[in-house]
Amino acid sequence: MSTQRLWLRCEKKEFERRSALTPTTAKKLIDAGFQISVERDEQRIFDDVEFEAVGCTLVDNSSWPTAPTDALIIGLKELPASEEPLPHTHIQFAHCYKRQAGWSSVLARFYKGGGTLYDLEFLTDATGRRVAAFGYHAGFAGAAAGALALAARRSGEKLGHLEPYENETAMIEGVKNTLGGSAKGVKALVIGALGRCGRGAVDLFRKIGLSEDDILKWDMAETAKGGPFQEILDVDVFVNCIYLSSFIPPFLGKDQIIAAGQNRRLSVVVDVSCDTTNPFNPIPIYSINTTFSEPTVPVDLGQDLPLLSVISIDHLPTLLPREASEQFSNDLLPSLLELPRRKTTRVWTDAEKLFHEKQKEAIAAEGL
Repeated sequence: MSTQRLWLRCEKKEFERRSALTPTTAKKLIDAGFQISVERDEQRIFDDVEFEAVGCTLVDNSSWPTAPTDALIIGLKELPASEEPLPHTHIQFAHCYKRQAGWSSVLARFYKGGGTLYDLEFLTDATGRRVAAFGYHAGFAGAAAGALALAARRSGEKLGHLEPYENETAMIEGVKNTLGGSAKGVKALVIGALGRCGRGAVDLFRKIGLSEDDILKWDMAETAKGGPFQEILDVDVFVNCIYLSSFIPPFLGKDQIIAAGQNRRLSVVVDVSCDTTNPFNPIPIYSINTTFSEPTVPVDLGQDLPLLSVISIDHLPTLLPREASEQFSNDLLPSLLELPRRKTTRVWTDAEKLFHEKQKEAIAAEGL
């Protein structure tokens, strides 16, 4: 069997410091016979020399378009918008299978170039559970950002630029200090509390000092009656952690917020799920993704009402880039080790089948 080439590309999304591969997982792949090229990247949390030390070949930043076509290109976030055909096989989060904005043009690039997409969001085990996800750290970091936004709101300020933390302990202490030493008295509601993401949000709230009674943990049983939910207006921070796959009644609406007038406790909404452009978005009170430089967007309520801010950052785990990358890459490793046998290994054959189904829809949408 020929050597499997894997090419770690740099991330072009601003402030994105995570990595699909880490020096630890790269070493295990090399030991298994893989040939790994790593693009030089000053933004990545891991130094280039850490990869070089375990046997990776360093290549120029953003040089993947010139890589041999038998090299699989692996990254995390979506590629920059372009109409250039894609002849390679890409492993990444493409954010185009749920008809997000620009979905069909993304898939059309693969059609034009003859390439293949293995979307990391849809690599699943035999039970349908994702083999690797950033969910826990997304929820953990999202809850932290929500608490920081609440602290800023109480000080009459807007939350400023968010910087990644060295580790989880530093994040917890930083948030607690910003809140004056403890979050005691803060009330939060987490929807999707039983999933990876929700567990992360709940854990953060516990670790910064919220009492157990002040953390409302909702999942499918609590939302079965359908929204909107008045209870959301009665907490300080609402964190949405659901995985959305089809239409559900909105959890929260502008009319509902306006009707509450001054009698609203809710100050911050953290949409970790970040289905901003999804037509089924259950929080239709905002329309843009926020960023680490501008973490919040105010909800346009059209009246002299208390400010309500939304955090909709779609790569929250990069607030804990080293820990999040290590966890994700380690979970992905068993599937990556099967790449030489991807034409017969279920996790990869299922992902390729889904790609062709979605590409067929995109071809029709684009009129190709």
